[in-house]
Amino acid sequence: MKFQIEEVTVYFPYDNIYPEQYTYMVELKRALDAKGHCLLEMPTGTGKTIALLSLITSYALAKTESPIKLIYCTRTVHEMEKTLAELKFLHNYQVKHLGAAAKMLAIGLSSRKNLCVNPKVSSAENRDSVDAACRKLTASWVRSMAAENPNQPTCEFYENYDRAAGGAVLPAGVYTLEDLRAFGKEKGWCPYFLARHMVQFANVVVYSYQYLLDPKVAGIISKEMQKESVVVFDEAHNIDNVCIEALSVSVRRQTLEGAIRNISRIENEIDRFKDIDAGRLRAEYNRLVEGLALRGDLSASDAWLANPALPDDILRQAVPGNIRRAEHFLHVLRRLVQYLKVKLDTDKVEKESPVSFVASINSDAGIDQKALKFCYDRLHSLLMTLEITDTDEFLHIQTICDFATLVGTYARGFSIIIEPFDERMPLIPDPVLQVSSLSLSLSLSLSLSLSLSPLCMLCLCCHDASLAIKPVFDRFQSVVITSGTLSPIDLYPRLLNFHPVVSRSFKMSLTRDCICPMVLTRGSDQLPVSTKFDMRSDPGVVRNYGKLLVEMVSIVPDGIVCFFVSYSYMDGIINSWNESGILKDIMQHKLVFIETQDVVETTLALDNYRRACDCGRGAVFFSVARGKVAEGIDFDRHYGRLVIMFGVPFQYTESKILRARLEYLRDTFQIKEGDFLTFDALIDVMNIELTDRNLNQRQAAQCVGRVIRSKADYGMMIFADKRYSRHDKRSKLPGWILSHLRDANLNLSTDMALHIAREFLRKMAQPYEKTGSTTGRKTLLSQEDVEKLGNNGAQEMLY
Repeated sequence: MKFQIEEVTVYFPYDNIYPEQYTYMVELKRALDAKGHCLLEMPTGTGKTIALLSLITSYALAKTESPIKLIYCTRTVHEMEKTLAELKFLHNYQVKHLGAAAKMLAIGLSSRKNLCVNPKVSSAENRDSVDAACRKLTASWVRSMAAENPNQPTCEFYENYDRAAGGAVLPAGVYTLEDLRAFGKEKGWCPYFLARHMVQFANVVVYSYQYLLDPKVAGIISKEMQKESVVVFDEAHNIDNVCIEALSVSVRRQTLEGAIRNISRIENEIDRFKDIDAGRLRAEYNRLVEGLALRGDLSASDAWLANPALPDDILRQAVPGNIRRAEHFLHVLRRLVQYLKVKLDTDKVEKESPVSFVASINSDAGIDQKALKFCYDRLHSLLMTLEITDTDEFLHIQTICDFATLVGTYARGFSIIIEPFDERMPLIPDPVLQVSSLSLSLSLSLSLSLSLSPLCMLCLCCHDASLAIKPVFDRFQSVVITSGTLSPIDLYPRLLNFHPVVSRSFKMSLTRDCICPMVLTRGSDQLPVSTKFDMRSDPGVVRNYGKLLVEMVSIVPDGIVCFFVSYSYMDGIINSWNESGILKDIMQHKLVFIETQDVVETTLALDNYRRACDCGRGAVFFSVARGKVAEGIDFDRHYGRLVIMFGVPFQYTESKILRARLEYLRDTFQIKEGDFLTFDALIDVMNIELTDRNLNQRQAAQCVGRVIRSKADYGMMIFADKRYSRHDKRSKLPGWILSHLRDANLNLSTDMALHIAREFLRKMAQPYEKTGSTTGRKTLLSQEDVEKLGNNGAQEMLY
């Protein structure tokens, strides 16, 4: 359909539109008109992606005098491909109505691993290996040698692309990653470097969060993006966690040992160059004296990673004299690595500020702050001078230089934490040095604190999410942060330190109550259930959780997804159920599949789970609230008729990194510890259906949000923990769930929940009118309905 929102003609590729999609577009247009940033929450399954794409591309078509670029950021490659598929469908509709005037160039950009068409390179086992294999064939010095020696291997696809020069362009259209690979094979051009080249000319670019938020990647990929761009962060409920990871570094003892090997290899390379080409080292020294850390003529194939510090914090000065000579720089690195080894040789937890840590390095190792700041740039320059191609072999020393640059650059928002063991297993040594950025998200802190690996680790963790995203807010015209679970929405501006011009949360319009949330607080024996530390191992709690699942598998058709608060708790409860015979009772009704920390095993389990649901056998999938399944896998339709959240997925609150971050949020942003923990726990539980106070709510919302993926779908969600009955916990859940959570569904026992589930399933089996025209709750708008809304104002929504 085609309709007007004020002066903008919106091209929407479907015959009908949801009321919330229309109001979503209206609010989005307000933000674009104001050239400001916005926060928009709309339940998953309501067509958020196509609403975004339709409005922004139509807005660009209507504002030809001031064209805008759309930069659409996704979390995963799968989400990127889905977005590009939607955009291709929309683009075809626009071309049908406007012809050549609607032509656009839209591309997806991913790593070499996902775009390379050279079988010798793409067959490498991981991303770093693919990058290094590519560099060995495309680096400028390798190609120079090939010009003199025909036996020197190069990449034919890159050579063809380079020979085409200005003729290597993409015709107008929408290109998925597969489309780029196919086009590259057809032309004989490298699709990765072609896509990177075309990014600056494209109307729409779809890529990962890291391409904007991680300074090391953004400095290479996104530095040419124009200010007149609209940036969309989709599924951005965990964007603060991504920001933390972007400015955080982890180093184990193995990393320090690897760094020593890297330094020794670099020394050997320096000695070799002194014998065959000493002039190259002198030229580098002279360049550093002049204040040029890198040559200005680097080709795209030579560029490695940018400085890990944010653009405004990078020193525009000459490299300090004490690290200009390659030999002197390596001596500094050796002293730094030795200092870190000594710091890790401890049996007690230590915490320092960056200022005191840098002062300690200066006094004990003789390395001043300015030398630390320049470590990364100096290493990059040296590796380029030595013509190193196997960059994957130098990740250890790169990590050390990342750490040095960040700790030398930032005085606030970071802390240095040394943990010699995991606090939950104090007899197992696990030295961890952690530099925590106090403004970044808690997510990284959690993942580090939950690591049970006995390997020693050094971590630089950021606590202030606003640090990494500030350059994005400052640089681009409009930034849209959107997701199905942003509640409480007023917390994000404080976490990210920005002022949105529009901040709205939308409800889902439904013709029937197809969502049935329940809060179960006790078993059939009336004993309370909870995963509180003092209750989680209680045999009565374990038994009641098992009986709940046994009862539900006997009446719920198709798939059931169960989320636990941690891997260790899931393992323990499954073992108890197996010993007591509960697991056998469950498997009499449905097959059981379990998520593990191994990606291959989990992928296989998910595939077999879907096959069991498809054939009518039905299945139960056991997962973890903060695991991979909770974040990115949809259990729509018959794959997920019920989600059970066993407990409240609070973070491990004794983690020193988490405690440091909570203190920073309290002191800097006046965010109470309890509010933040609850927010995080509950939001992630929600996303399983639709897509520990505050932190816990985020995790809970993520989980339950994976079941309802469209309005034609239906599903139940059970919050099995007595703490969910408390209003202060429950109120942090997204509004679209709270609107369906009736008082009668609170404080339930197992038999009461069973009765409600039976009634709900019986109701869902009845035919219904999908548009809502007969019920007075119109949920599907026609062209005529939209025109009326345009005339009467968007507030006249028929929910």
